[in-house]
Amino acid sequence: MSNEPLIRLAVFAGVFCLMAGWEALRPARALALGRWPRWGVNWAVAALDAALVRLLFPAAAAGAAWDAQAMGWGLFNALDWAPWLEALICIAALDFAIWFQHLLSHKIPILWRVHRVHHADRDVDVTTAIRFHPIEIALSMLFKIGLVYALGAPALAVILFEILLNGCAMFNHANISLPARIEAALRWVLVTPDMHRIHHSVRREETDSNYGFNLSWWDRLFGTYRARARGALRLGLPDWQTRDPARLGWTLLFPFLRR
Repeated sequence: MSNEPLIRLAVFAGVFCLMAGWEALRPARALALGRWPRWGVNWAVAALDAALVRLLFPAAAAGAAWDAQAMGWGLFNALDWAPWLEALICIAALDFAIWFQHLLSHKIPILWRVHRVHHADRDVDVTTAIRFHPIEIALSMLFKIGLVYALGAPALAVILFEILLNGCAMFNHANISLPARIEAALRWVLVTPDMHRIHHSVRREETDSNYGFNLSWWDRLFGTYRARARGALRLGLPDWQTRDPARLGWTLLFPFLRR
C-alpha cells in the first residue's frame, strides 16, 4: 500500500507508452490537427487536474477507503464476506457508478458544459483520456469519495479500480484498431477503441451512446450500446471543428463560453 503512488505511476506510464507507440506505428485514423500542440494542451490540462486533486483531496479515493475502514463506515465494513468477493463487487459497483456519472454529464446541461471539453478534442487518441476540465475532475473525485465511504470499499479494490480505469481509458481512447475478430469478441466484456470512438462522434445521437470506460455491459444492459457509426465518423463537436480545441486558454475557458 505504501508503494501505491509509484505502482499507479508505473502502470500509467507503461500503458501510455504502449498506446502511443502503437498509434505511431499503426494509427487507425489520420489526425486532423496532429499531435502538436494538441498533446501539449492535453498534458497541461492533466497537470492542472493532478495539482487540483492533490490540493483539494490529498488522500483521494484510496485515503477515503482507509478512513472508512478505520471508522467502520460503509456497507462492506458492516459485512464479513470474503475479501476477494468484496473487492470484485466494489470494482463492479464503482465501474457502474462511473458509467452513470458519465451518462449524467451528457444529460444535465451544466455538467455537459464542463464535460464537452473532453469531447472537443478533434483527434481522439491516448492523450484524450487525460483531457478533462479541472472542474469535472474535482466533481468526479468528490462523487467517487462519497461512493467509497458509502460502500466501505476496501482500499485495495479502490486502487485496483483506479488502475483499471486509467489503463482502460487510455486503451479505448487510443487511435488504434484491433483485428476484427478480436475486437468483436473483446467488446462483449471491455470497451474497445472502435466502440468508444463512436461516442466521440459529432452526431449527438452517437455521442449519447457507449458511455463505458471499462466494462461494456452497462451500455448493453441499459440500451445505450451502439455497434457502429452511421456513415463516415467525424470526431469532436460539430460547432468547433477549428484549431481552438488545441489552445490551452480556450480549453480552460470553454465551459464558460455562451454557446
